Amino acid sequence: MNLTPEQQAIGRRNFLKAVAGVPALAGLGAAAAVSGPVRGGPMRIGFIGVGGEGRVLLAQVDPAYATVPAMADINPSQLTKSDEVLQKQGRPAAKHYADWQDMIAHEDIEGVVVAVPLWAHADIVCGCLDAGKHVLCEKMMAWDVAGCERMRQTALKNRKVLEIGYQRNYNPMYQAAHEGIIKTGLLGDVFLSRILWHRNGNWRRQGEPPSKDYNPSKWGYPTFEHLWNWRLYNRYSRGLIAELASHEMNIVNWFFGAEPTSVMGTGGIYRFNDGREVPDHVYATWEYDGGRTAVFSSIESNAFDHYYEAFFGTKATLILQGEAEAYLFDESTGKPATGLEVTPKGNGPALEASESRVADAAGRGAGASTTTGDRLLAYKNEISAFCSAVRTGAPLLCGPDRAMGSARACIAAVEAIEKKTRLEIPPPTAART
Repeated sequence: MNLTPEQQAIGRRNFLKAVAGVPALAGLGAAAAVSGPVRGGPMRIGFIGVGGEGRVLLAQVDPAYATVPAMADINPSQLTKSDEVLQKQGRPAAKHYADWQDMIAHEDIEGVVVAVPLWAHADIVCGCLDAGKHVLCEKMMAWDVAGCERMRQTALKNRKVLEIGYQRNYNPMYQAAHEGIIKTGLLGDVFLSRILWHRNGNWRRQGEPPSKDYNPSKWGYPTFEHLWNWRLYNRYSRGLIAELASHEMNIVNWFFGAEPTSVMGTGGIYRFNDGREVPDHVYATWEYDGGRTAVFSSIESNAFDHYYEAFFGTKATLILQGEAEAYLFDESTGKPATGLEVTPKGNGPALEASESRVADAAGRGAGASTTTGDRLLAYKNEISAFCSAVRTGAPLLCGPDRAMGSARACIAAVEAIEKKTRLEIPPPTAART
């Protein structure tokens, strides 16, 4: 969604007026939303999988909350790159392992961060939980619903903390939007959410094996290409829906306070006929009770709209763009919504707020509004909150049940796209304690 600078300024001010006084607003641009150290001192955390996403998480570990004595990855070059992350931050080196089970057996760690290909989530997470470790696992929860359920039940059986990496739940901008706009009913009745993630480029990554004789077959990958580009193959991946839509569906479910009951889908490999198995264009429509709908598209042929979540209500429109910008537009006057300035006497949000200036992770620097947040802050908050949940019993902001809601919706969407049809989504099952 591309708004003019004037429309952006109006939307930002409206958002800030609406959420003024919401505690989460104070976290926008702050160093952290929670303070440490946690009771009992920093957790000892091992990392399993330190590719691109794993290193993002590694770089956001707050030493007041956790130390990282060891990390495991079947690709030694990823371990080397992770050493550089620790070195740049002046943190102690971590011991390397190829096999995560060796790390669990030989290292004195309390928890693990799992950022491996989707197909391996359930086996690795359950193995760690059974070994008495707490787990923070990257999204999507698991490749199939059975894997999600196995993870949830294993965490319950072992009485261990299990969090899934939907970092938007820990982003103060989303928290403020939920508390100050969604819960207060400022949008009115919402019948449509539009979510999308558009890019113009090939998802295939270019890379070389760590050595000429490197053989990943013992790890389940017949070639290095399968390991390096696992997202493109059905055995390991659920494609764009799992990697992108699941983040946004997690937010739609949260803001709607419900899970979808059915989904329609279509898509295919339209641009990059390069041997991949997952579509490069996908479209899905989820239906909720009460006439509510979420519409998603992800394409690899145009980046004009980038990515955002939008909620269209009878009184106002809320747009959360790029995990860093929030806009609110009044819908109640009959005039063009994107040109309206919400005032204290109007029909929309009734609170004034001053606008401070902060720098954000995208490098926009001073001059950005407080709705422009450091999107890496959400990762730092997520890891710190995971540690707090272990140390003090603090509640998780996502948790397995909500993560399963996103997974159920997305797994059904993948199947609907494959069949180009409409599918009913089974309701959630209650956790067995």
